[in-house]
Amino acid sequence: MVRSARGEARPGMWRREAGTVVRRVEPFPEQAIAPFAIFAGLQIPRVPTEWAPHSHPRHELVWVRGGTLTSRVKDRVFTVSEGHGLWMPAGVVHGGRATAGAKFYEAFFAPDRAPFAFEGPRAIAMTPLLESLLTHLSRTDLDAAARARAESVVFDVLEPSEHQLALQLPGDARIDAIAEVLLDDPADGRSLEEWAQCLGMSERTITRAFRHATGLSFAQWRQVLRVHLALTLLSEGLDVTAVSETLGYAQPSTFIAAFRRVMGTTPGAFFDADGAPGDVRNPVSAVQNS
Repeated sequence: MVRSARGEARPGMWRREAGTVVRRVEPFPEQAIAPFAIFAGLQIPRVPTEWAPHSHPRHELVWVRGGTLTSRVKDRVFTVSEGHGLWMPAGVVHGGRATAGAKFYEAFFAPDRAPFAFEGPRAIAMTPLLESLLTHLSRTDLDAAARARAESVVFDVLEPSEHQLALQLPGDARIDAIAEVLLDDPADGRSLEEWAQCLGMSERTITRAFRHATGLSFAQWRQVLRVHLALTLLSEGLDVTAVSETLGYAQPSTFIAAFRRVMGTTPGAFFDADGAPGDVRNPVSAVQNS
């Protein structure tokens, strides 16, 4: 684990911000939600909040407004920004972290009443219709017929996003140290040659290890990691220049070009005037083909 004076890093997650509150997830009383196929709610963390690793007996869908959510599942880190949600199957252990002030929405789905099943975590397209339906289902005054009608429509419109924003962590002891350092300080600009000297192995070995573990070269993987963090920083209101400096780019234009290479659009186009993201492509496929 790498620690920094600016915060605390945990394996496979961004540096923990100062003032972060770590919470244990308390299970919902099953008797209170058992009548519902879908149970929805909202919370707004006033400070950066981290949820310790946990799982749920029901499928979970989370999404945010006015911030971002980062979730760790085994060797993958998911970044959930506006316009996307994250589906977590029942029983899957995961941890999470939300930026301060983000409106954090969640909905739970009874596995035996859901007409579909995703084998693993999936990014979900949070269309206005889907969000409205789930917000409607968070009401406590709906009668059984109204709730059943809304739930049936949710199941009709809930679909995976074409853009699965997941960062695959190496999970390889030979190169895990590189990943931990970059998660703690994405501005670390050491070259492949410098890392090879530091770790006492060849550049070819590091390159092969990254390709085998993540499907990307070292440079491509670092680029995707930086863009994942950029989504959080931009959603918090930092401008492109500040984000560029934080991520270690020499100038904003270089950062914008890297962001476009991964996301298929510029930072300004990704977040419109209302903070909603525009259309993006699959980031891993994008950098593999660049």
